[in-house]
Amino acid sequence: MKVGNILIGIGLLILGGIAGIWYTTSQNQSFVTDQLALRTKYDAPAETKPTNANSNKRKIDPVTAVINTEEATIKLFEETAPSVCYINTSKVTQSRWNRNVQEIPAGTGSGFIWDKDGSIVTNYHVIKGASRVTVTLSDMSSWDAELIGVAKNKDLAVLRIKAPSSVLTPIKVGNSSILKVGQSVFAIGNPFGLDQTLTTGIISALGREIESITGRPIKDVIQTDAAINPGNSGGPLLDSSGRLIGVNTMIYSPSGASAGIGFSIPVDEVNWVVSDLVKYGEVRKPIIGITLVSSQYTRQAGIEGSLILDIAESSPAQFAGLRPTTRNKRGEIELGDIITAINDDQVSTNNDLFSILEKYSPGDVITVTYNRAGKEKALELTLGSSVDI
Repeated sequence: MKVGNILIGIGLLILGGIAGIWYTTSQNQSFVTDQLALRTKYDAPAETKPTNANSNKRKIDPVTAVINTEEATIKLFEETAPSVCYINTSKVTQSRWNRNVQEIPAGTGSGFIWDKDGSIVTNYHVIKGASRVTVTLSDMSSWDAELIGVAKNKDLAVLRIKAPSSVLTPIKVGNSSILKVGQSVFAIGNPFGLDQTLTTGIISALGREIESITGRPIKDVIQTDAAINPGNSGGPLLDSSGRLIGVNTMIYSPSGASAGIGFSIPVDEVNWVVSDLVKYGEVRKPIIGITLVSSQYTRQAGIEGSLILDIAESSPAQFAGLRPTTRNKRGEIELGDIITAINDDQVSTNNDLFSILEKYSPGDVITVTYNRAGKEKALELTLGSSVDI
């Protein structure tokens, strides 16, 4: 028995030793594996030393995707810039001493291509008094320009260049009757002689009034905060579709540079003036002799038709007895007559009235239907001529 017990004890000791060795080995392997896992997960690799002198250059940042607004602005400029031109004027003078004739620079401005015949629209004050006018297109080709016609009271002029139609890109034309304050606008021009400059802004106000070079008021003008500086005159004001909505004409600025208040002649007026200048060399529109309240305000007031704001002295409207908008002694506004029809054509907006009048000629007799203080009336009127304005 004693020998058997001794043999059993020796066997258990051997088994215990083997088990201990196995346990110790497995624990060491687990520790090494855990340590390797920890280093793999958290330990950063040691930095390598610079291998060349340019290793301190800044890292190139990734390209940032252009947002949609920027893409639209870039596209607008690229598509419209070929329609905008640079205008340079000069005067011919004669020396008092040796009677030599010399040509001296007179000024610069902007303009835009109106049609494939080479008609160029700009402000009258840009070319006033010039002996020679040169138009430079976006491809940097220069052309001597011929004066076709001017509308001094509207500060507009039309030039013509004999350039091939292949280099002429007429500007897209919009309308100004649907404009709203806060709408984005873009101006392209040549401020201070720097050609093809784009500025952006919004419509700050509508229905403004400015004074033309002749002293006559230009009404229903667009006010914008897009930067307009000397040299921008005659250039286009565009909507977000790249369409012409106005001609940049003047700024309000004590310093002479942009102060965030610029004015543009609305395209609806430009369109009818320029079409006559191109065709006749002068404006030959039939007129009633009235100034209308902007369609923007009549729409807001729920007025259907063309509301008369003012009536010109000795005009057909005055002779016929139409009434303007006035203030009474208490300071209250009394609405003028609201024109609702010309002959059998209905008038809902100011544009309707302008379009209808284009059917007639100065001297034609028309029947004007209007609303006065809620009552519908009618009268006959003999149309005048815009040449007499």
